[in-house]
Amino acid sequence: MPETSPLQNASALPKGARFCRCAFQVNPAHYSQTFRGSDHGMDERTYVRKLLDRCIDLEIEVIAVTDHNDAGSIAIFQEEARPRGITVFPGFEVASSEGVHVLCLYSPETTDGALQRYLGQLDITKPEPSTSLSKKSFSDLLKCVREQGGVTIAAHVTHDKGLLHTLHGQARVNAWRDPNLVCVQIPGSVDDAPEDKRPILKNQNADYRRETSPDATTAVAIVNAGDVTKPEDLAAPGSTCWVKMTEPSLEGLRQAFLDPVSRIRLGSDPVPEAHAEFVAMSWQGGFLDGRAICFNENLNVLIGGRGTGKSTVIESLRHVLDLEPLGQDAKVAHDGIVKHVLKNGTRISLVVRVHHPARREYVIERTVPNAAVVKDDAGQTLPYRPIDVVPRAQVFGQHEISELTKDGEKLTRLLDRFIAPDDAAQVNKAEKKHGLAESRKSVASAAEELTKVDERLAALPKLEETLKRFQEAGLEEKMKDKSVLIREEQLLKQADGVVNRVRHLATGLRAAVPLDVSFLDSVTDDLPNAERLRGLKATLATLQQVIEQAAAAIEGAVTAVDAERTSFQSEWDKHQKVIDEAYEKTLRELQKAKIDGAEFVRLKKQIEELRPLREQRTVLEKRLSGEREARRIRLVDWDNAKAEQFRALERAAKKVTKRLEGRVRVRVSFAAGREQLMTVLKEKVGGRLSEALETLRMVEQLSLSELAAAGRSGKEALVSKYGLLPTQAEKLAQAPESVWMEVEELDLPATTTIELNTAPDGDEASWQKLEDLSTGQKATAVLLLLLLESDAPLVVDQPEDDLDNRFITESIVPKMREEKRRRQFVFSTHNANIPVLGDAELIVGLAPRSGAGDPEGPLPTKHMGAIDARGVRELVEEVLEGGRRAFELRRQKYGF
Repeated sequence: MPETSPLQNASALPKGARFCRCAFQVNPAHYSQTFRGSDHGMDERTYVRKLLDRCIDLEIEVIAVTDHNDAGSIAIFQEEARPRGITVFPGFEVASSEGVHVLCLYSPETTDGALQRYLGQLDITKPEPSTSLSKKSFSDLLKCVREQGGVTIAAHVTHDKGLLHTLHGQARVNAWRDPNLVCVQIPGSVDDAPEDKRPILKNQNADYRRETSPDATTAVAIVNAGDVTKPEDLAAPGSTCWVKMTEPSLEGLRQAFLDPVSRIRLGSDPVPEAHAEFVAMSWQGGFLDGRAICFNENLNVLIGGRGTGKSTVIESLRHVLDLEPLGQDAKVAHDGIVKHVLKNGTRISLVVRVHHPARREYVIERTVPNAAVVKDDAGQTLPYRPIDVVPRAQVFGQHEISELTKDGEKLTRLLDRFIAPDDAAQVNKAEKKHGLAESRKSVASAAEELTKVDERLAALPKLEETLKRFQEAGLEEKMKDKSVLIREEQLLKQADGVVNRVRHLATGLRAAVPLDVSFLDSVTDDLPNAERLRGLKATLATLQQVIEQAAAAIEGAVTAVDAERTSFQSEWDKHQKVIDEAYEKTLRELQKAKIDGAEFVRLKKQIEELRPLREQRTVLEKRLSGEREARRIRLVDWDNAKAEQFRALERAAKKVTKRLEGRVRVRVSFAAGREQLMTVLKEKVGGRLSEALETLRMVEQLSLSELAAAGRSGKEALVSKYGLLPTQAEKLAQAPESVWMEVEELDLPATTTIELNTAPDGDEASWQKLEDLSTGQKATAVLLLLLLESDAPLVVDQPEDDLDNRFITESIVPKMREEKRRRQFVFSTHNANIPVLGDAELIVGLAPRSGAGDPEGPLPTKHMGAIDARGVRELVEEVLEGGRRAFELRRQKYGF
């Protein structure tokens, strides 16, 4: 990311909850020997280091150390994990009085003394590695750990010594339905569980059924956490899983276990699809001057009272993306915020990450009232529009969803998203569009290179003529020795560069010593490995000695090279002196003849550099011709692909109708929407084009290829063919070739009609077009379409407008939870159901400005994070409608 203040500061802001890879059943070094009779051949520290290094290789961020009835090995794990950035949950594995194994995990800050006390409370009177049973029953053990502040995982629940394997009859039913049982561990996927236990896990066995959330697919949270007894075990299927947390913490685990659909991913579960996402946004100037937001890749919710800036954030996203509002009222509102809140001179910067065809980040910047600029991650300006970077992103302001229902062409944009990614026609079309974009780059690149070559070659004839006169004067032979000397001088400089790099290497080694080992002075006798820790001083002293020896060896070698170089330079200087004396004599002789020998040398160098360009120009001409011909063929294919678009839209309409189960019906009619064309011409050409654009908008059948051809031909062709005003036709004709190539690549949409079935359940369907529906019914139909599958961000300002809480809870929130792993949502809201029941990964609370001295302004950091952050949770309850009620619905999860 380029240094764009305050954008670079956004990376330090809270990002909300994210998936962390976790290994919850890591065993200490002795485990293999103690319990399995096998020896891995490593001492304890080597074992721990290799295991943690393997964690880094596998991107495992969280481990839990769970020895049987003992916590004595946790300290060394924590010590070695800390510099590696790995979080260690201390704990142990305990068997209940019935023989059911349970993993008991505690906060990473838990002391060794507390762990020993917890073991005692579990009736483990001899805290040492053993297979002894606790005196507490399974139910009492779960309750005790909860009261201690820990969390439990019923280990290998479907296998030996697991809950469903060890217990039987009513005892098993009671244990399974215990309210303190929130998480169990299995070795693989739920579908691979033993046949007799699978229905219990899936909550399909009536005797074992538990109360769950509507979207739950299992009775309790399920994790993968296989026994890890050597580093290689970490890579085994079923050894790890992914848990979504703000930061690795016990509270994060607790919330994940209580909302596993949103927060837990098994090793066998599909990896969430990579999707385009907003990474961060910042403002310089205007209402949000100096502020920034770091977005989460999933569900982001902006909350706050009236006038705190929620709509300003939404409309800032729209403005920097250069997305035109779909409705006139939305445009008036958007323009008002841009003019009166953002204001002229305000710069909005947005980092966008895309994953196709490859992962890449772009920075989109827009300074009001100028056009948006797209840059790469190195800060170089690119010939792209924001729509080229995130072509399917959508932004909707307050009430805009209802407003857009009045325009069939604009509704087609919603339907475009529902052409399945694996649909053959769509894939083919995408490939052709990508090929056209690449051909545009190739044509532009070849044309640019050819222009540069021509500019340089323009000077060659004159230079060659001048050289010819010098050659006729006999300078070619007279300057031969000097030319050779210059070449040798360059070679010597290169050699010196090599030696200097090695010299700097030695300097770096010298700077690394002496090694600071003072931290080892703090080793005290109460540490279990105190003597070995003190022994590290000697090891590090040896390391320091090796470094010093290496530096000395390099310095010695460099000194030898310097000596040889000095000797050679001395001889070479003598040779140079002879050549220079001859050269100066030659120059004096040439001066008498009024010939500039130095100019000859410069001239010779220029010509030798330029002559190869003639051959290069021929190659470039051929390349440009080939690129243009290839593009012409691609354009034919592209036009044919666009002819297939209507049929693809029909298939998509049928798919959407089926997905919405008779509630919404979508129909398409072939037509030509012109907004994309208008956007390109306004962005790329600029100036006053309103009449010309409106004329082009009203052309009944507009061929983009013919328009581009007329634009290339010039003003007269545009005036003759389309009746444009001469001044505006001339402005369009001055557009660069890249603009007309982009015009050729546009894909103008068809029109769409959406209908809603207004009949009560069980009655014959009564399909009503959107224009015949109430405001709430319109919003119902369109919002359901917006939430359906896509891979691009969806931004909506207060989507609950015109909807009741029942619809939000029963329809919107479930669909949102289903889709958020596959795409990014950015919503603003005053309704608690969306961030709380939707389990928002990031909540951003906006606050009123408290004055000029307010250090954080409308975007305080304490109000950024997931719902588990106290400041965020309190703000949600304070400012959102239904806050207390929403929390009551999740009181177990959120602690109310």
